[in-house]
Amino acid sequence: MAYLEARGLGRDFPGVTALDGVDLDIELGRTHILAGENGAGKSTLVKILTGSDRASRGSILIDGMDPVEHPEMFRKIAYVPQELSLFPDVSVAENLFMPFDRTGHGGLVNRKRMEAEARIYLDRFGIEARPSDLVRHISVPDQQLLQIARASTNRDMKVLILDEPTSALTAREVERVFNVIRGFLDRDHAIVFISHKMEEVFEIGDDYTVLRNGEKVASGVVSDIDEPGLIRAMSGREVAIDDHFRPNVTAGETLLEVEGLSGTMFDDVSFALRQGEILGFAGLVGAGRSELMQTIFGFRKASAGRVRVGGRDWRLGDTASSVAGGMLYLSEERKHHGIFPLLSLRDNIGVSVLSLTSGAAGIDFAKERSLVRRVIDDYGIRASGPGQRMSTLSGGNQQKAIIGRAMATTPRILIFDEPTKGIDIRTKTEIYRIMKSLAEDGVGIILISSEMTELRRCASRIVTMHSGRITGDFDAATTAAETLVGAIFATGSDGAPLEPETAHVH
Repeated sequence: MAYLEARGLGRDFPGVTALDGVDLDIELGRTHILAGENGAGKSTLVKILTGSDRASRGSILIDGMDPVEHPEMFRKIAYVPQELSLFPDVSVAENLFMPFDRTGHGGLVNRKRMEAEARIYLDRFGIEARPSDLVRHISVPDQQLLQIARASTNRDMKVLILDEPTSALTAREVERVFNVIRGFLDRDHAIVFISHKMEEVFEIGDDYTVLRNGEKVASGVVSDIDEPGLIRAMSGREVAIDDHFRPNVTAGETLLEVEGLSGTMFDDVSFALRQGEILGFAGLVGAGRSELMQTIFGFRKASAGRVRVGGRDWRLGDTASSVAGGMLYLSEERKHHGIFPLLSLRDNIGVSVLSLTSGAAGIDFAKERSLVRRVIDDYGIRASGPGQRMSTLSGGNQQKAIIGRAMATTPRILIFDEPTKGIDIRTKTEIYRIMKSLAEDGVGIILISSEMTELRRCASRIVTMHSGRITGDFDAATTAAETLVGAIFATGSDGAPLEPETAHVH
């Protein structure tokens, strides 16, 4: 019998129906996959199930009770968002139990008791941290597990909704999260798991429901459907996934040379990027890949080494000079660093191309409209129009808008940091094709990704990093996955440690 039942749920917004006639059954002791492309209605459904939004029509029963009449029943449902939502400058224990139980002496927090109880949750969820550690000092996988643990401190909770909990984790770290999920189900709870990674769906899922354009289009037992069938249900069509999206051009002149660069989280790094290639960077979370690229772009300060672009010394520590020189960095945290969420799609694109749309009297709005329309059309951005608020676009369309905005300034070097994080499989392939096309037009692309499949499909070469150092530089087309994984963990095929910068295959 279903613990959570939804019948005929609908949600209308001005001019759009986000959900229409959706049924859902969640049983305890099972993992239920909620699948669908970006914009399919998953987020709206989750908001209704957790009580943060009200359905326009339909009904919900939680353990046989209507939560609209009994709001306390919404405490049975917990939600862990895709983005990390922690307080980085307070302790692990404080993050777990905020707001605090102030039953200590004089109405103060009993910190000793709080940290003792925190150790129980850290052990249960396999979090490699101490209760007193500041959250900013623990790893991203441990932060992700901490979010799950924090949700479980609600002792009334029976259904845990996890939204893309592994979007920036490596395979080993994903297995840690999955072990926690499996153990959690043993305690007579249910998991609702939202993911665009097909391999995860089939590894962890028991049941599934597929949404498309706000409607439920398929449901059943995961073992009764295969990957092509699930993708077809999500997209409403066959989605051809090419074997690779590597550029079909010979790499040209060297665009970027990094020599002995050191900084926060990395040391003595050297590599080169050539025109017309996609250079992949693989490594565990914390390997220093993002910090390296942020230093090259100018977000962070370098402590040693130099960078040359087009044969000339590059000015480090100055993002304005990087942009002016034709280098752009697209952050993995697009909602925090890539968009202006409360502004329109038009404003988000136009703000980066003021030099192209401004005249003596200010912005030439005719030029701006023309440029924005060209970006929307060229990059297949699905929106109601240029005036749509950026925050209401799906993640994939936000990412395409960011890429289109970047390309309107005709850069020579593009750095993509986890460009398909939290994006459905059809939109992923669209972004892969965009990257391939840009590289074939002569742009040099650096691709940071936690997905080995993505790197092997898209990259011309793959550089591996471990603990802030480069451990290999490989030809993506000819190198076995096992070799790449060994370099990521800094071990050879025999399990022996690799010396930095010694593994090269071309």
